[in-house]
Amino acid sequence: MGRVALVTGGTRGIGEAISVRLKEAGYTVAANYAGNDEAAQAFKDKYGINVYKFDVSSFDGCTEAVAKITSDLGPIEVLINNAGITRDGTIHKMSKENWRAVLDTNLGSCFNLSRNVIDSMREHNFGRIVNIGSINGQAGQYGQVNYAAAKSGIHGFTKALAQEGASKGITVNAIAPGYIATDMVRAVPEKVLEKIVAKIPVGRLGEADEIARAVEFLVSDDAGFITGSTLSINGGQHMY
Repeated sequence: MGRVALVTGGTRGIGEAISVRLKEAGYTVAANYAGNDEAAQAFKDKYGINVYKFDVSSFDGCTEAVAKITSDLGPIEVLINNAGITRDGTIHKMSKENWRAVLDTNLGSCFNLSRNVIDSMREHNFGRIVNIGSINGQAGQYGQVNYAAAKSGIHGFTKALAQEGASKGITVNAIAPGYIATDMVRAVPEKVLEKIVAKIPVGRLGEADEIARAVEFLVSDDAGFITGSTLSINGGQHMY
């Protein structure tokens, strides 16, 4: 078996592409999902990838899940913090619950999972952590103060953890995708989508596998001298 990789939010969208790409590259993949049992089972049947249902915003839930995955597959050497949600709204209409839910899921999960795998990575003098940020964490976005704050926090989290892990062979990097052709983006009304694409210099949406290919490189041995970096994959829409 190859190195064990945990991908949060790993059964749909960008997470699905990452899970499949890593499996094809020889990793033993554990794909986390939040609630859609039917979709997760279909994913498992299609790709033969192990799926694990747990709430990434719960520290105790993450602790239990990491123990289960380690027991089933072996120590987690690669962690992809991809899980995320949106609860959009301008701040004067945003509830404290929607602020907290996005921060806990999108940013809190990075702590919850990293904290639960870091001791094993340090013990083995090897680890790869890739955190999925966002163009909206770099440039901001109207109606997304919670999402932008969480994703911006991921970029700072990445730089700090990279410094802590470097001497132990642990690299920590982030990817900041732009607008990717996932089901969620494709569901945007056509006229709105046209306006989004018009702002992207390359003239199209990104593909989920373009993010997955970058993840595959960052977790490889070839990327051992890259840490604390944020790779923007956005078609030139925002140059940071």
